[in-house]
Amino acid sequence: MAETMSTAVVVLLLLAGLSEAAGRIMPLLVSRPGAARRNVVGLMLTGAVVEGAVFALWPLTAQTAAELLASAPPSKDLVWTPGLLAPLLFTAVLAFPLLGPFLHLLLCVGVGASLSGPLAEVTGLGWWTSACCVAVAGAVLGGAVEGVRRLVVRLGATAPPEVLA
Repeated sequence: MAETMSTAVVVLLLLAGLSEAAGRIMPLLVSRPGAARRNVVGLMLTGAVVEGAVFALWPLTAQTAAELLASAPPSKDLVWTPGLLAPLLFTAVLAFPLLGPFLHLLLCVGVGASLSGPLAEVTGLGWWTSACCVAVAGAVLGGAVEGVRRLVVRLGATAPPEVLA
C-alpha cells in the first residue's frame, strides 16, 4: 500500500524544485532582460512543480527498477522522508544546475547514494545493486525532463515574439 507524503516532504520537494527551476531560468533572464515579469513567475512556478514531481518520482522509479531485479516483492514502498530529502534540497540550493554542473552532479550522486541504503533495505537487494537502480532511475528521469525542456525551448523559439508595452 502506498504511503502518502507528509506536508513537510511536499514543501521540501517544492523548494528543491523551485531552486532547480531558478537555476535553469536565471541564464534565460540574463539573456532576455526585457522578459515580462508574469512570464518569469509562470516559468518559475511551472518549473518548480515539474522539478518537484521529478524529485518525488525518483524513489518510486528506483524501486520499480529494483523490483525487476528482486526475487520477492518489497515489504513496503520506498518514500521520501524529511531526513532523506534534506540533502536533496541542500543540493538544489547549493549548486544551481547551470552555475556549477560538476558540483551539482557530485551532490546528486551523494543524494542518490543516501537513497540507496533505504532502497536496499526495502527490496532486499545489495547496496551496489540498489545504487545502480537509483542511478538508472535518476538518469532516466533527468533525460526525460531534459527532453521536455528542449522541446519547450524549440516550440518557444517558433512562437511569435512578444510585444513589450
